[in-house]
Amino acid sequence: MTVILAPSARARGSGGARQSLVAVAQVRLTILALIFGVLVVLVVGRLAWLALAASPAIAANPADRLLPPRGDIVDRNGQPLARTIDGWSIAVHPNQLISNKADLAKRLAALIPDRSEAQYYALLNSGGSFAWLKRRALPELVKQVNALGEPGIEMMREPDRLYPQSSMAAHVLGFVNSTGHGGTGMEKTLDARLLSDAGRANPTALAIDLRVQAAFENELGTAMAGFQAKGAAGVILDVDTGEIVAMVSLPSFNPNMIEVAPPANNMTQSRYELGSAFKPIAMAAAIESGTVTSMSRRFDAVEPLKIGRFSIKDDHPQKRFLNIPETLIYSSNIATARIADLMGREPLEKIFRDMMFDKPLPIEIERWGTLWPRDWGRSTTMTTAFGHGIAVTPMHLACAYAALVNGGVWHAPTLMKVDPAKIPPGRRIISESTSMRMRQLLRLIVTHGTGSKADAPGFRVGGKTGTAEKPGAKGYSASENVSTFAAAFPMDKPRYVVIAMLDSPIGNAESAGQRTAGWTAAPVVKRVVMRTGPLLGVIPDANKDVNLSELTPLIWKNPNEHGQ
Repeated sequence: MTVILAPSARARGSGGARQSLVAVAQVRLTILALIFGVLVVLVVGRLAWLALAASPAIAANPADRLLPPRGDIVDRNGQPLARTIDGWSIAVHPNQLISNKADLAKRLAALIPDRSEAQYYALLNSGGSFAWLKRRALPELVKQVNALGEPGIEMMREPDRLYPQSSMAAHVLGFVNSTGHGGTGMEKTLDARLLSDAGRANPTALAIDLRVQAAFENELGTAMAGFQAKGAAGVILDVDTGEIVAMVSLPSFNPNMIEVAPPANNMTQSRYELGSAFKPIAMAAAIESGTVTSMSRRFDAVEPLKIGRFSIKDDHPQKRFLNIPETLIYSSNIATARIADLMGREPLEKIFRDMMFDKPLPIEIERWGTLWPRDWGRSTTMTTAFGHGIAVTPMHLACAYAALVNGGVWHAPTLMKVDPAKIPPGRRIISESTSMRMRQLLRLIVTHGTGSKADAPGFRVGGKTGTAEKPGAKGYSASENVSTFAAAFPMDKPRYVVIAMLDSPIGNAESAGQRTAGWTAAPVVKRVVMRTGPLLGVIPDANKDVNLSELTPLIWKNPNEHGQ
C-alpha cells in the first residue's frame, strides 16, 4: 500500500515568509548599495573638485614650508640682528592638576618669580583649561619646571624672535609682540615685508654696521656712567646717502625680554634745545644770504647784549669785537645774536625749515616733531641762532650738519641699506661755496676752539660744542644741561657726521669738574672716531687736512678755556 503525505499548511506558510524576508533583505541591500555608491561618487567628486581648485597651492614651492615664519634682519654686512627660532613656552591646565596646589604654587613662585605665591595659588585653583606660565622660557627653566613632575603643566615649542646681539641697536630693531607682529622699531616698520614669502626667504639688510654700533654704544655708555647722566644719544650718519651706520639711545632695553614698554628713543623721540651747536647753521644762513661777506668782519661782544629785560651773555667772554672765526671758536652768544639780528628773520627761518626743524623727520621708526617758536620776533631770531627757544631731535641736528659739510645737499635719514646705484638725490639748501667755508670753520673750532678735545689725530675732525641749560617749570635750570658735540670727518672730504649727546651730565675728575660739552661730549666723539674710522674705511693721515691758512691769521689769540 502506498501512502502519500501532503505538506501542512504551516509548512507552506513558513517557506513563503522566508522568501519574503529574503526579498526584503535584497531590496534593502540594494538601497544601501545605491546610497553608498552615491556617497562614494559625491566624496570622489568633492575630492576631485578640491584637487582642481587647489592646484595652484600644490604647484607652489614645497620649500616654502621650510621657511621661518618671520624673516631675518641683518646689518649692512650680513651679520644677524634678529631671527626666528623654535623657542620654549610653559603653560598650565588648572583643571588637570594632580599635585598639591599650595605646594606647587610655592615652587612655581620660586622658579618663575613673575607672580607671587598667592597669585599662582589663585591661578591653579581657577578651574580653567589653559593659562600661560612663561613665554620665551630659557631651556634651563623648562628643565626645572619639568622636574616638578606635574602632568598638568605643559612644555610647548613655538616660534620665538631672537636678538643675538642682546640690547645692541635695540631702539633701531624694536621688538616682536606676543601676536607675532612688530611692536616698535624696524620690526614694526618691516612687519609686512618680514612676513611675506620673499621677506622670509631673504634677509632684510639695514644700514647699521654692527661693529660700529658696538663701539659707539660702548663709548657712549661709558661716558653716561662716568658723568652720571640721565640719558644719552648718538648717531653716525653717511653725509652723502643719509644712511644711519650707528644709532644709540640710552638707557636701552633687551628686546629678548620685554616686560614693560621700552624707553623712548632719544635720537628721534626726544626734543632738546641744543644750544651752540646751532651757531654754525646760523652762520651758514648769514653767509648764504649775503649778510656776512668777509670772515674778517667784526661784531661787538664787549658787553652783554640787552634785549628788553633780558641780557644775552657769553660763558667765556672775550670782552672785545670778534670776527667770524673768533665768534665760532669762542662760541660767542653775543656776536652770534648780533649777526642774526643784522640778518633778520627770513634767512634764518628759511634754513631752519629747509633742514626740517619745523616738522618730524621722514625716518622709518618712531619719531616726534619739534618745538617750533610761536613768535618770530626780534628776540626769537637772536636766541634761536644760538640754539635757545627752539627744540629739535638730535637726528634733526645730524641731518643738518650733513648738509653743512657735504656740499649743501640735505638727505633724509634712513635705517635701510641704500643701493649705491640708487642713492636719492636729496635737495640743495646751501651753495657748495658756503659748504666749503663751513668745513673750514668747523675744523677751526676743533683745532683752535671749544672742540679741541674731539681732535682725533689724523682724522681731521670738525665740529661744534653745544651746552644748553634744560628748561623747566620755573625757567632754565642752573644745574642741569644738555651737552652735545656735533662733528663730521674727515673735513677735507667729509664722509660721516657724528653726534654725541649727554643729558644732565655731572662733572667728574676726568672733566676737571666741568659738565659742558667740550669736556663731556667732545671726548666721546674723539674716541668713537678713532675706533670706528678704520672700520668705515677712513684711514688716519697726518699729512692731510683742510686748508685753514686763510682763517688762522684772523684769530687774535688762542683760547685759554674750552668748554661750551
